[in-house]
Amino acid sequence: MKALKKYFSGLELALWLCSSLLIVASFLVFDRGSPLKAAASLIGVTSIIFSAKGNPIGQALMVVFSLIYGVISYTFGYYGEMLTYLGMTMPMAVFSLIAWLRHPYNENRSEVRVSDIGRAECTLMWIFAAAVTVAFYFILEAFGTANLIPSTVSVTTSFVAVYLTFRRSPFFALAYAANDAVLIILWALASRQNIGYISVVVCFVAFLSSDLYCFVSWQRMRRRQRRGEASAE
Repeated sequence: MKALKKYFSGLELALWLCSSLLIVASFLVFDRGSPLKAAASLIGVTSIIFSAKGNPIGQALMVVFSLIYGVISYTFGYYGEMLTYLGMTMPMAVFSLIAWLRHPYNENRSEVRVSDIGRAECTLMWIFAAAVTVAFYFILEAFGTANLIPSTVSVTTSFVAVYLTFRRSPFFALAYAANDAVLIILWALASRQNIGYISVVVCFVAFLSSDLYCFVSWQRMRRRQRRGEASAE
């Protein structure tokens, strides 16, 4: 606990604690019969707080979260979410973990070096995102996916998020925040049929606030790293 207090700021610990308490409370109120959802949510919010520090542990936890979330999505027939997280987010989290470990800042394995992507690469990313979106629309339609349009939009935001995470861009957190907003809508629709899914809605509300903080944290980290590199020259 002392090590965690030294590593995380008071704001980060408060954000993680409030998010965790909110998740546990929603689980106890709406969905006591599905501890898997609570476990996934707690792992997910812990993943984000480590990622906010640029720590590769965040990506390792994202692998675990993606696996459990894929199972949860299957239970409601959100095949897009299942395919996205098991077929794209989880493998890309593995690649991101490797990339973050291979690019530490000043040989510090607990902090990745923040990177920038150029305009040409950004354009290429959006072209690939559009192609993935169109392909997944027809795949999800064939699977009879519930709430097809928001499910397809979720694929787009997920693709952009995992790509930017792999490339170590601060904007990965904003892409995940956009994905959180889509998933809040998606699971709110699901909760109209099964109130137990409100706990998943709460999960992504907690994720949204954490991802927005993650973006701010990475912007600060980027400025600090660039100042350090400039002073070393």
